[in-house]
Amino acid sequence: MKDQQLTIDELDALEFIRRGARTDRYNACVGRNAKKLAGLKLIQYARNGSVALTDKGTQELFLRRCIAALQALQADPLAPLDADVVHFLGRKSHIAVREEGGFTLTDKGRESLADIAGQHGAR
Repeated sequence: MKDQQLTIDELDALEFIRRGARTDRYNACVGRNAKKLAGLKLIQYARNGSVALTDKGTQELFLRRCIAALQALQADPLAPLDADVVHFLGRKSHIAVREEGGFTLTDKGRESLADIAGQHGAR
């Protein structure tokens, strides 16, 4: 998944599908991006025409949430985070609990953010 670079519009379409889009015809964002997302195996069509995220699509959205959490913590150590994101980033040693509350980025977390910024700047 590191190789593929999804646009904001494509990620928004994935999020819309996660929230419960029935088909790609009800939302222009999903309709514009459905072919590419299906080709990348991020979404799948059922026989009745409904669309759903694949496991790969779910992972892509989770990764997006983790990156957003790291960026939020970089700006504000008291930024609110989802429990599943905190658990994952803590387990991967990207964040650490602060004594005074909130979380701080570890060296590994800062390196990951720098890598992400470098990838986006190089394209």
